[in-house]
Amino acid sequence: MPRAMHRPTRIIGTRGSALALWQAHHVRDLLTAAGYPVEIRTITTKGDRILDVPLAEIGSKALFTKELDEALLRGEIHLAVHSLKDLPTALPEGLCLAAITERADPRDAFIAHPSVAGGWPICRRGPRWPRLRCAAAPSSRPGGPT
Repeated sequence: MPRAMHRPTRIIGTRGSALALWQAHHVRDLLTAAGYPVEIRTITTKGDRILDVPLAEIGSKALFTKELDEALLRGEIHLAVHSLKDLPTALPEGLCLAAITERADPRDAFIAHPSVAGGWPICRRGPRWPRLRCAAAPSSRPGGPT
């Protein structure tokens, strides 16, 4: 009878945002299903710490990845899970983009009559994310999302 293969625990580094944690748990589940023991380690990045300044004004590259990259290079984590939108175009020396999970259908959308949302656009508008804008400014409709 063949011996069971022992695989060392792999440590996934991730940010602590809800999306990052969901992505890390998804990758953990895929690796666990393939027989790899996995631990998730949350790492706070510069982009997570600076909350009072719009990201465009910070003027730094790798706002949400640098600390994870450094942990990889120090050997503290074995892999990092990121959203591709957060990756810089050039990765640090010694790192590579090793895998991309299968993408869900990008055509998913929720479209509704304004009455469904009480007349509000279905999105969040954040001053830190200049690319994401809603049709109505928060001050023009009291009590709406910001």
